[in-house]
Amino acid sequence: MATDIYQSPLSERYASKDMQYIFSQDMKFTTWRRLWIALAETEMELGLSQITQEMIDELKAHKDDINYDVAREREKQVRHDVMSHVYAYGQQCPKAKGIIHLGATSCYVGDNTDIIVMKEALKLVKKKLVCVIDELAKFADAQKSTPTLAFTHFQPAQPTTVGKRATLWINEFMMDLEDLEYIMNSLKLLGSKGTTGTQASFLELFNGDNETIDKIDPMIAKKMGFESCYPVSGQTYSRKVDTRVLNILAGIAASAHKMSNDIRLLQHLKEVEEPFEKSQIGSSAMAYKRNPMRSERIASLSRYVIIDALNPAITSATQWFERTLDDSANKRISIAEAFLATDGILELCLNVVDGLVVNEKVIEKHLLSELPFMATENIMMDAVKAGGDRQELHEEIRKLSMEAGQHVKKEGRDNDLLDLIAADPVFNLSKEELDAKMIPADYVGRSPRQVEVYLRDFVNPVLDANKELLGATGVVNV
Repeated sequence: MATDIYQSPLSERYASKDMQYIFSQDMKFTTWRRLWIALAETEMELGLSQITQEMIDELKAHKDDINYDVAREREKQVRHDVMSHVYAYGQQCPKAKGIIHLGATSCYVGDNTDIIVMKEALKLVKKKLVCVIDELAKFADAQKSTPTLAFTHFQPAQPTTVGKRATLWINEFMMDLEDLEYIMNSLKLLGSKGTTGTQASFLELFNGDNETIDKIDPMIAKKMGFESCYPVSGQTYSRKVDTRVLNILAGIAASAHKMSNDIRLLQHLKEVEEPFEKSQIGSSAMAYKRNPMRSERIASLSRYVIIDALNPAITSATQWFERTLDDSANKRISIAEAFLATDGILELCLNVVDGLVVNEKVIEKHLLSELPFMATENIMMDAVKAGGDRQELHEEIRKLSMEAGQHVKKEGRDNDLLDLIAADPVFNLSKEELDAKMIPADYVGRSPRQVEVYLRDFVNPVLDANKELLGATGVVNV
């Protein structure tokens, strides 16, 4: 590895080899050659006599052995990447040299390849997203009945369960998956539209035969594994397509960020912890620390992806007429890096969720310290049943709750609300009767049932429909 030049952390530290390959030079330029073959085949099949099967066979024989050295040298001379690769391909295919790229403009290979690459990348994102949902579903099911403090405004609120909280994370990822599938399935190729989208070059090639020209794009799409091409375009496909794709990635990043923030807060409370390896160092100074570095990295990369989604939106908004080139440099960076970063986020999510540690005793301790406050309505109802006045009891329990709160916050004492209530004759309840009310599971509402129904009716059908994607595990490189 070179140490005297910049290396992208997305490749070195975060993204998987699979995602790196999708955005590699090999993927890009072999796809260019597949597109040139598809164009030549289509033109031959539609009657261009100057293209022969022998030429097609020659092109196919060299579609994967790209002579990069020839292309690089040529680009130094002509300053044009597409024409450099046309030249290099022609050097390997002398019989077909004269018909490579016939009737096409640079965006034929550039833009169609970008669509193909994004679709492959979305497939990999989908696979990992489904696996994150699967791991979270297992976690939610296992913890569906584990009572825990819920929080509103990060203040203790009515209890929930650990599993029910996990369904909130799942639900957001499920929305992301739905959006991803819609956009991925709606992607179309540019096709071969020419320099301003008018297909004027094909009118010349096919002597003005519009019915034959109408067949070009559908045939190319089929050969490249797509159902159709965008019906109209300038020289490029609309850059709004890139905006739609990166908005999906930004949505996934937002969901992952929310989950990772919750885990970081829970780790501060010592209730739930992300995996921590035996030899892992939490702090260079404080040896006892177990910092939630994976969740922090998820949050960090997620912010990058969310902001990066602005790039294609601004690029789309600022395109002039049928084509300008101010998209190119931005596009080749922003699209690739958004996918590489999202891949890293999902790898981390898989790793974290698969190894989440639930500290049930700590959770119980925190819950029991707050439960007397939350049980006051039930206590009040029992006191009414014993002959008390509801309005009088409400006022008295309000005063005692304030007093107990002051003991906790001002004096650092344990919550003594039950002792205060037991000592107040207006309630006519013993300490033993009050302690019997301190069963956390009685205060979680329908949480266990909600988890069961949500997983059964909404999550599991999606997992069953995508079972061939399951089984991926998250790898943390450093």
